[in-house]
Amino acid sequence: MMKIQWKKLIVSLVIPLAVGGLSALLTREGMDRFSEVQKPPLAPPAWLFPVAWTILYVLMGVAAYLIWVAPHPFTLQFAAYGTQLFFNFFWSLIFFNLKNDLFAFVWLVFLWLFILLTVLLFRRNERTAAWLMVPYLVWVTFAGYLNLGIYLLNR
Repeated sequence: MMKIQWKKLIVSLVIPLAVGGLSALLTREGMDRFSEVQKPPLAPPAWLFPVAWTILYVLMGVAAYLIWVAPHPFTLQFAAYGTQLFFNFFWSLIFFNLKNDLFAFVWLVFLWLFILLTVLLFRRNERTAAWLMVPYLVWVTFAGYLNLGIYLLNR
């Protein structure tokens, strides 16, 4: 069993939680929009989103930590991880603040691709890290369904 490197773990957790927290802070005014638009079937209640995202950000942070402390992490893994965080951060702004559902969906497709790339790269040297990213990939797939459904129902 490996010894936990607490500083690295805390940094790894703070980064995705800070990205999500800042994005939520910047979009809080636009969040009312979700209750006002027509939504596709299976749309969850609004309270579920911050709960789900918090769990996902923690899983992402643990995954990043496992890569950071792995014997041979490589730069491309961190580049993919950082890129998907970048796309994650701006999706909320595009969807909620700019109210541009179609562009948000296209942006989300790129987010999904970068998450998949991150999973595949993480898998090369730390399978647990890759598996910790899978719920995020599934959730973003579901978010894509919701985003596209909202676009189609509210044009």
